Amino acid sequence: MKYTYVAQYKLSRLVQFCFICLTLGLTACSQGIDVAKSHDVLPFSDPANTGGWVLNREVSDEFDGETIDEARWYIVGKFEDGKPVYRHPDKPNKKVWRGRAPSQFSGRNYRLENGKLILETRWEPDFPFSDEIRVPVFGEAMPHANITTACFISRKAFKYGYMESKAADAEVTSAFWSMGQGFEFDFFELFGDHRDVQKLDLDRELWWSSRDWNPAVNETGKPVYTEHHDLGFRVADDFHIYGVEWDENGVKYYVDGKLLSTVTSSQVTKWARENRQVPADYQGYVANKPLNLWLDQETFPWHT
Repeated sequence: MKYTYVAQYKLSRLVQFCFICLTLGLTACSQGIDVAKSHDVLPFSDPANTGGWVLNREVSDEFDGETIDEARWYIVGKFEDGKPVYRHPDKPNKKVWRGRAPSQFSGRNYRLENGKLILETRWEPDFPFSDEIRVPVFGEAMPHANITTACFISRKAFKYGYMESKAADAEVTSAFWSMGQGFEFDFFELFGDHRDVQKLDLDRELWWSSRDWNPAVNETGKPVYTEHHDLGFRVADDFHIYGVEWDENGVKYYVDGKLLSTVTSSQVTKWARENRQVPADYQGYVANKPLNLWLDQETFPWHT
């Protein structure tokens, strides 16, 4: 028997064993271009467009077509000859991450429905799982087994702007995040339904962070800045709009159009120097290079 957790970007609510993580109206905007060209899509946090935002059509997606635009998205683990293949179309020699064990990314775990990208987590013991057992940076080494998840990676990179996702979460972790050269920028990692009465606060938590993957840095991959917020609502119950304004000066975070948090680049550096084993002159604002967007689901064993 297969149980399916559905995640949709414009994300939806949990339905029995369905995790719906939809992204409807995933937007990335930039400033300083002809504003008249993009009045059709504006940030929910700035409907009057006082910031002069212009839609970046190369990376934005309303997911309202009949098929996924694969010139825009790399679907990880697409099937060829009955087996999932992990080969990046733009970086064929680069090792592709198969997902956080015990789960593994499957290119079959998605669908388009009513203008939503629906990502699914499934119980599939008969899936052709990889035999590779990686030693992760965090947690213990585990084999891939039983659980398949989904992952989309944008093929076009960009630097600075405003990103927005309308989303709801469910019983596995769903993430809207990004990778650039030597750094990771996690816009959210949501966990919408915890069964442990001691961890019910995770149902309401927004967790975002920036991470330095430079191997020369002690504690490589740990957050050089992070925030945890109790949103006051269960993230699986309904759609909410998560917006991130990102530039060389810092980050502003919005939820449902309202400013939740502001942090400057100097505050990020101060946090890193106080909380991580870094040199006194360490510059913690590492999210200052082009990035590629990720939409995925992962199993976080430490949440169990």
